[in-house]
Amino acid sequence: MRKTLKKLCLAASAAALAVGMASVASAATTKLRIQTHYAPETVSGKLAAQYIEDIQTMSNGEIEVEMFYSSSVVKSVETFDAASTGILDCDMTGGGYQTGKNPAFQFVGDIMGGYDTPYQQLSWLYFGGGIEAAKPLYNKYGMELIGWWVYGQESFASSKPITKVDDFKDWKFRSPPGMETKIFEKLGAKPIVMDFTEIFTALESGIIDGADASGLANNVGLGLYDIVKYANFPGFHSMPSDHLACNKDVFDAMPASHQRIMKVAMEALALRTALTFEKKNAEAAAQLKEQGVTLSQWAPEELAKFRAAAQATWPEFASTPEAKDLVEAHLSYLRQLGLAK
Repeated sequence: MRKTLKKLCLAASAAALAVGMASVASAATTKLRIQTHYAPETVSGKLAAQYIEDIQTMSNGEIEVEMFYSSSVVKSVETFDAASTGILDCDMTGGGYQTGKNPAFQFVGDIMGGYDTPYQQLSWLYFGGGIEAAKPLYNKYGMELIGWWVYGQESFASSKPITKVDDFKDWKFRSPPGMETKIFEKLGAKPIVMDFTEIFTALESGIIDGADASGLANNVGLGLYDIVKYANFPGFHSMPSDHLACNKDVFDAMPASHQRIMKVAMEALALRTALTFEKKNAEAAAQLKEQGVTLSQWAPEELAKFRAAAQATWPEFASTPEAKDLVEAHLSYLRQLGLAK
């Protein structure tokens, strides 16, 4: 009886050891190299850091991330290709940088003149068919769209007042690549495409009169209003969707639990970003007024002029099947929201 009991105990111990070893073996580690164009001291840079901390903690350390800020590995516009070719694993910039590859990226990066709030834009992605519409575009280039984080309408930084459409005449400003250059050329401005990291020096040296960089709080973090003393607030012209997009082969090889963690954490980042910037932009506006920066709020009739110019440019830019599909997906949803006819 004792021998039988001893054998049963040994068998149970062996089984427990085997289960434990199997459990250890099944705890896969995902190692990712991710780059963002944001500096770590900006509001968006800190939010990106929070996202990384979230996915590492929720995965119990199974997701390990080497994070690169301020486009320190490759230029912002090169991040997407660096991820798709394996230099990096994920791109945490935005689709707007890839419009030269396919104009369809404009309509996942910044539709311009479309949605009024980040909540409307995010609802298109998650509830208006956006993910389904964008997936083929990203997959075509070997990438997987994980999600968006939208901080709201951007504000200009300028060396002269920008209070109405006529003020754009001959205004030299930093512009991201893509549809924005076409819209502002129609309005009389002189957009100059340059990397996000070059804005401060270009303003300081007078190469440009102003910049379309980011939201008001991020612009403060970049130090732009230490150089120029005019801004518009609330913003209206641009509401970029920063994305997290990963190499599709890398993402497909991740355990399903890690994939889910990354996507759900992006939804948390999206809400946190929208809420954070409502507060941070208001605080930045108050701070800038105290520092002598002039903030201009555009009149409804001037906003209507911009929206008309922007929406007239959409079909001109939708020159590929993917772009046309995305424009129609947006227009369908904007009509539901009463923001387009």
